[in-house]
Amino acid sequence: MPVTVICVGKLRERFFADAAAEYLKRLRRLMPVTVVEVPDEPEPAQPGEAQNEMALRREGERILARLSDRDHVIALCVDARQYESPELAARLDGLFTQGKSHIVFVIGGSLGLHPSVLRRADERMSMSRMTFPHQLARVMLLEQLFRAAKINAGERYHK
Repeated sequence: MPVTVICVGKLRERFFADAAAEYLKRLRRLMPVTVVEVPDEPEPAQPGEAQNEMALRREGERILARLSDRDHVIALCVDARQYESPELAARLDGLFTQGKSHIVFVIGGSLGLHPSVLRRADERMSMSRMTFPHQLARVMLLEQLFRAAKINAGERYHK
């Protein structure tokens, strides 16, 4: 039941990197998880619709190149279904029970995800209706995956 988290961009701030590393360390005791970073596009000096579309398309191509046909892809989007932690745990358990052998979560960059990535996704998930920096979204997702893995293992996790 491996899980991969594909992220656009690197964690540049040390506090995000430290938090992500800590949750990865904890999570890997319970399930195999890999984080894949794809390069983000530099923000254009004069951002416009065409420049944003080009950046999103390039980032989307990099994401799609990392996916296989067998992957069950969950795209993180603001306008998607939100799960409570026990619901996420049950959803992951259900996917593994259904034979989905590899689950991939995708976190876009500062501009979001290209429509081609959203079309490829099997489902969409939202962390919140609020907007968070994509670096924080990575930390939050890793924490929630850790929480879900603890719940599925029958272990206690603080509320």
